[in-house]
Amino acid sequence: MKETPVNKIMENTLEKMRQMVDTSTIIGEPMTTGDVTLIPVSKVSYGFTSGGTDLPSKSNAELFGGGGGGGITITPVAFICIEKGKCRMMQINNYTSSADRAIAMIPELVDKLTELLKAEKEEKTEDAE
Repeated sequence: MKETPVNKIMENTLEKMRQMVDTSTIIGEPMTTGDVTLIPVSKVSYGFTSGGTDLPSKSNAELFGGGGGGGITITPVAFICIEKGKCRMMQINNYTSSADRAIAMIPELVDKLTELLKAEKEEKTEDAE
């Protein structure tokens, strides 16, 4: 591929954006308070554009006009909460529907059912003895 000024603009724009966003931006550093560990989760959106043109010239010199730019949005969306060996996702944003809320509650419901069945099984074992 021929190296053109537009290619250089695009490469520079992308390189600067790569420097600003990496995996630690999306899944943040764990924070521990007591026996609870919180890991922040963010949504990253970015876009860029660039363009250019060769300008007509009466001399033999090549003239070029161009530019490029980009933008990044980082939005916190949730925390992964690890407490007493259990992991759950705590969303930050409001739920758009009751179905979203119900889906978000499934892991907590499974944990509670598991605890209930475990306690019931232990109770039966003790009664049998």
